[in-house]
Amino acid sequence: MPKEFFNVLPPDPALAEVFKHLPAAVQAEVIPTVEALDRVTAGPVPSPSALPAFPRSTMDGYAVRAQDTFGASATLPAYLNVIGEVPMGRAPTLTLSTGAAAIVHTGGMIPDGADAVVMIEHTQATRENEIEVVKAVAVGENVLRVGEDVAEGATVIEGGVRLRPQDLGGLMALGITSVAVAPRPRFGILATGDEVVSPESAGVGPGQIRDINSYSVSGLVERAGGIPVRYGIAPDKFESLLAISSRALSESDGLILSAGSSVSVRDMTGDVINRLGTPGVLVHGVAVKPGKPSLLAVCGGKPVFGLPGNPVSALVIAELFVKPTIERMQGLKTVVRHIRAKLTRNIASEAGREDYVPAKLIDRDGETFAEPVFGKSNLIFTLIRADGIIHIPLNANGLSAGEMVEVRLF
Repeated sequence: MPKEFFNVLPPDPALAEVFKHLPAAVQAEVIPTVEALDRVTAGPVPSPSALPAFPRSTMDGYAVRAQDTFGASATLPAYLNVIGEVPMGRAPTLTLSTGAAAIVHTGGMIPDGADAVVMIEHTQATRENEIEVVKAVAVGENVLRVGEDVAEGATVIEGGVRLRPQDLGGLMALGITSVAVAPRPRFGILATGDEVVSPESAGVGPGQIRDINSYSVSGLVERAGGIPVRYGIAPDKFESLLAISSRALSESDGLILSAGSSVSVRDMTGDVINRLGTPGVLVHGVAVKPGKPSLLAVCGGKPVFGLPGNPVSALVIAELFVKPTIERMQGLKTVVRHIRAKLTRNIASEAGREDYVPAKLIDRDGETFAEPVFGKSNLIFTLIRADGIIHIPLNANGLSAGEMVEVRLF
């Protein structure tokens, strides 16, 4: 049985209700590291070897025994015999003894007996195979020790991490050419409403509107790491909506319905969702503005969302509920991107619900300000003009100009 409409819950407990009915385990697939940008690791990645695997020079100069340079200065240099040069890409065959030095290049291997590198600019040739050192070096100076970057067996990337360009480089440095990641969840996206037409339609008649939500929500799904699959536009007919929704959910890992605005259509959407699998609708209305008339459900272990038809409301709800659900399905350790900024204008609100107001960020004299972008929830360009949304807490009676606020970045 569906819950009573507008028996609303705040966002956090509403999302927890959804998560409670979703599988906790994260699946894994192994893919080439070169294709893993922005994928989420399915578990910790250990290092198969130390990095660097051999002691390396960080400078062009001379490998030396540090104690042979102690006390060296421009007025009292240390004199060392140059016994050879370390070849790049190969292990040196020479060994340093007291009073000896070897030419070494950046990245070259440190020969046996050496424990430091003197920068070339701190030396000068005096005669063939002899240099004077005008600045002392300490043990380990200008040298990368074995395992200084990564120790063998150490966890180099934790599980539940979205892989960045530098992460791919680090994995390749260790020879890790394949990595286990969470599969990208497929989400079916279905717009509903007799008044909704495709953006490709040649003309929009009286009372008709182009489909916005299928495309804005698709972008959010993709950015969250999912695969959006659009199933077109369903008419306001129960059997048609049920048939398309059933097919979409069977072919996907989750389903997003963009419902109409009237109560009758919302009720029909809820009835359809309850036919898709158990337990069905879990939350019918959330304490959020915009987006109060939203449906959160789980059907047969798959998340299903009924978003409001208004595009601003739909995207706010998708940001609050769809995005964290997709991230959880990949095992991502959630990081909410937000910034603190000073509010430029008063914002009214009602206690008992969380409000989200689009805002544009403005920098003035090194300080960040949040300028509210006011507009009705069916005006998509209020979001286009914004950099994020200001969060007004559940029991706040509005916010005052000059107050520091949290802006959740898009």
